[in-house]
Amino acid sequence: MHACICASGVQYRRLNLPNEDRLLNVGVYYGAGASEASLCANEHVFVVGGGNSAGQAALHFAALARKVTMVIRGDGLKQTISNYLIDRINASPQIEVMTRTEVIALHGEEALRAITLRHNQTGEEETVDTGWLFLCLGGVPNTEWASAAGITRDEEGYLVTGVDLPRYRQYQENWPLEREPYYLETSTPGLFAAGDVRHGSVKRCASAVGEGAMAVAFVHRYLAKH
Repeated sequence: MHACICASGVQYRRLNLPNEDRLLNVGVYYGAGASEASLCANEHVFVVGGGNSAGQAALHFAALARKVTMVIRGDGLKQTISNYLIDRINASPQIEVMTRTEVIALHGEEALRAITLRHNQTGEEETVDTGWLFLCLGGVPNTEWASAAGITRDEEGYLVTGVDLPRYRQYQENWPLEREPYYLETSTPGLFAAGDVRHGSVKRCASAVGEGAMAVAFVHRYLAKH
């Protein structure tokens, strides 16, 4: 009997703009956390995205930045962000939310110097000086192989594990064991998922390392019982 751990990784969504690759990590960043906030003291920071990760990033930056602008294409945050985050965002004087807006150009040679915004409701464009653009647009997990193998994935393609599995019919119809799946176990017994590729995971390196160590413990438990 064999067991294995899957950590296929995630390809983060991009703006697909000229200069994006060249300015990566010199003004343009994918994702953001509390550790990045200290780098942006007294700066004007832009966060692109309307999900919980973008809202949490904006709040981290607001503690030190001069101003934080959230750029979203939708009409507001209510459809995409938890209410408790919306309340905190609205209460922060450092945060503004630009709705129906998108980034259409990046400017800078050796580092990001400015971005161009388009306000879709009016068609107006403006260029704003900034050296800090954080993209919190989610990701696309590399799990096509799992779909072909019949492993349960969520609507966005992330591998479903543990207590989340019973919500999916595919798992209910195919799980072969009497016991419930272990916490990081997929719908295939003995196959464990850890890190960004897993449904519901915290998309941070430290969390992925911790889940990997936990998955090893579950592998030993699985092998001992099979």
